[in-house]
Amino acid sequence: MKLIAQSENIENIIRKDSIYVDKTEYIFNLTKQYERVFFSRPRRFGKSLTLNTIGTLFEKGVKPYFKETWIYDKWDQDKYPVLHLSFLEYSKTDIDEFKELFSLSISDFAKTLGYDDAVSSKKPNRAIIELFNILEKEERQIVVLIDEYDCQLTANINNPALYDEFKNCIRDFYAALKGKKQIKFLAVTGVTRLKDVSIFSVGSDINDLSYDHAFSQMIGFTRDEIKKFYIDYLKLGISYEKHIDTDSVTANDIEEFLDRMAEQYDSYCFDNYYERKVFSTYSVNNFLKAIVKDERVVFGDYWYDVGGLPSILNNYMDSHNLNIDKLLTSEIAIPYNDFINPTTLIDINESVLMCQTGYLTLKSEIDRNDDVILGTVNREVRSALFSLLSLRIYERNVSPYASGKKYVLEQGSTNDIISLFNSVLAALSYDKYPVNDEPTLRALLQVYLLGKNHDVRVEQHNSKGRSDIIVNFPKRRVVLELKYTDKASEEQKKLDEAEKQIIEKGYGLENLGDRELLQIACVFNGDKRKRQITLFKTVGRA
Repeated sequence: MKLIAQSENIENIIRKDSIYVDKTEYIFNLTKQYERVFFSRPRRFGKSLTLNTIGTLFEKGVKPYFKETWIYDKWDQDKYPVLHLSFLEYSKTDIDEFKELFSLSISDFAKTLGYDDAVSSKKPNRAIIELFNILEKEERQIVVLIDEYDCQLTANINNPALYDEFKNCIRDFYAALKGKKQIKFLAVTGVTRLKDVSIFSVGSDINDLSYDHAFSQMIGFTRDEIKKFYIDYLKLGISYEKHIDTDSVTANDIEEFLDRMAEQYDSYCFDNYYERKVFSTYSVNNFLKAIVKDERVVFGDYWYDVGGLPSILNNYMDSHNLNIDKLLTSEIAIPYNDFINPTTLIDINESVLMCQTGYLTLKSEIDRNDDVILGTVNREVRSALFSLLSLRIYERNVSPYASGKKYVLEQGSTNDIISLFNSVLAALSYDKYPVNDEPTLRALLQVYLLGKNHDVRVEQHNSKGRSDIIVNFPKRRVVLELKYTDKASEEQKKLDEAEKQIIEKGYGLENLGDRELLQIACVFNGDKRKRQITLFKTVGRA
């Protein structure tokens, strides 16, 4: 089998004969239709490889790197020098050092063109103008590619003064690019889309394609692409699971395997019509590589595990408490202008930020006359989201396991389960997340369970009402009906109410199959001297 690529450089991928998921048709159309573009995507999604591919095409052409790709016999552009700037390489904490290194990159590029003394300014906007002036005299054009343009801004979300210094410097630089005929093609990438750096301001000549239907699958993998380019890996995974030869794998086996991959890694949407979706490239690649390495199929949380908490969210959460109730809902409505035109990271709508960083995704078409709907992406990201919340909500980790890596809720008794929940509630940061009512109690327990990768359904509807929390396992279903009080004298009454609701409404009976049903009524006493589940009862088993 061909190796799965581990590089963001197309030349390295081709040189090592690694798998390249062919996106060249999108790139061909992009360069034919536009001269200046921007697209945002979450981290580890393929932005850098896309820019590198564009740069290689302009600078070196199709030979020898693009044999057997769609673009090989269609690319007819002349070759152009490429100024490739990655803001990840520059200081995030020192504005003067940032300006110096940024300007030096432009000066070094000018020297590669033979202009040794053309660029001397230590200010990036002046340095690029000096370069353009000499290019104009020589009647030459270049390609400009800028990766992670917002890196310095996201790093300083909690430092308004430094944020403004970086913002002003970057804004002045983009103003110097506007309308320059010395630019043959310009592409800019980043995580966020911010109006205060002038890229997207009124009169800007950069086309924001972040949610453009035609290019919504240019970055990320489609189901058909995975089936075409990774078929050997899919067959190998199925052979391990079913203990059969790869030659015996059927088309139906492959579709079922892809269905499971989709539940875990698919459903990112960057399409303004909400029609086209993509899988996470990083997660798919690492999932398939692990099949070969471990000789088994494990649906791991690769996207979160490798990079941990994005710095932008880490910095944001240092000064903000995320709205848990919103994040627990399947649909979050955002005003159109808040979604399309976020001005600055300092006051960005938190749900828009969660979307731009990949924790939420588009769940509706983008219509200027209606709200934009966002929601969680897939199982992997949902687990990552609630793991992230748990880091802030709980002061210490509480293991969900009993023995043999089996969940307490999966094999434990009612006493074991309540003991686990009381340990969890004892670990709460009550000063930041006080439990003053039943909805908060339910939400905080859900955050814990989802963060530990449980299959949790909250307020699950049936024909008679909705239960508080349902946790599903292959052989068991656990139903929790929660009640809140801060008075010991009300505890028994609340417990009786919870038991009555479970019995009368039949919580957990819908689509139960042959699973064991464990129904638990419980009462949490929020008095600051208790803050635990004080009464509970196993209502029934089936």
